Amino acid sequence: MTPFTIAIDGPAAAGKGTISKAVAAHFGFAHLDTGLLYRAVGARMLTGTEPVQAAQTLTAADLQSDQLRTPEVAQAASKVAVIPEVRAALIEFQRAFARRAGGAVLDGRDIGTVICPDAEAKLFVTASAQVRAERRFLELQAKDDTTTRAQVLADVIERDARDSERATAPLKPAADAVIIDTSDLSIEAAIQAAIAAVTPRMELRT
Repeated sequence: MTPFTIAIDGPAAAGKGTISKAVAAHFGFAHLDTGLLYRAVGARMLTGTEPVQAAQTLTAADLQSDQLRTPEVAQAASKVAVIPEVRAALIEFQRAFARRAGGAVLDGRDIGTVICPDAEAKLFVTASAQVRAERRFLELQAKDDTTTRAQVLADVIERDARDSERATAPLKPAADAVIIDTSDLSIEAAIQAAIAAVTPRMELRT
């Protein structure tokens, strides 16, 4: 099969990870959560490794850590993601994955704008800061985390600002991306909206 890339971008807790996995499963494509690359670099930074070195020496094992979903690592990931040398070290890995035979779904912050600007299908999954903060708060509560709603909302707003205002590859929809706002959608409805947006692009290639 000719390579077919689906780029899915969006802010934290908008649902893009869940949607991306479901879209990949639906079309039989490989899936890469590119945020894990930055989380892994951030996690290694927290243990004392210099960020650029961490990015250049990243291994598949680093992506398997159970600690990559903590709020501390999320903040660290957002901080290392503004470092141009870190981004450069990770770009080729992502682009090679995107053009693999059999199709690929990549989700992140700059897939449709920087990593794969020529992707055959592009989606931008978003939701209001309040909705995303509530989702993240409930996730943390399930893990007996003591973080408050106010703290989670502040973290979401801070990360949004850092991601969208950074000089290198800021978070924004690609000009030709389909916008999916999940604020008032069930996950099932959001997944169906994503599949419906990609299907016509797939049909153009067959």
